[in-house]
Amino acid sequence: MRALRIRTALPALAGAALLTGTLLSTPAEAAGGVTIYHVWFDSPGSDDRSNASLNGEWVQIKNTSGSAISLGGWILKDASNHKYVFPNVKIGAGKTMKVHTGRGTDTASNKYQGRRAYVWNNTSDTATLTKASGTKVDSCSWTTRDPSDKWC
Repeated sequence: MRALRIRTALPALAGAALLTGTLLSTPAEAAGGVTIYHVWFDSPGSDDRSNASLNGEWVQIKNTSGSAISLGGWILKDASNHKYVFPNVKIGAGKTMKVHTGRGTDTASNKYQGRRAYVWNNTSDTATLTKASGTKVDSCSWTTRDPSDKWC
């Protein structure tokens, strides 16, 4: 009889775990995730469209989890739908990564969109990060009240 009680309790426990997402979460998602950490939307100096000026405009993301997270296919976009699709890369546990607007050579901590025009509006805009599936991960908005950058 004791075994019967355990067997009847297991489906109920499994159902409760599924409702709370316990069985569906990966260790990285359970401990934290990727957030938009800091945005520098108004590059320093005059906006002369030089590559240096374009790269002065960036979005920094941070992995707040205790595990590396794959960003392959994730999308960073602005309110006008200018999109940067992450290549098959990982962001390490507790690490940050900047996505610059201009051209450059990608490293573990710096990615480059390769654009020749600015993306982030100085007056107001929203940076949105989504998974490859389209699920929204995080967003950060600013207005003219913010000087030239925004901690999110």
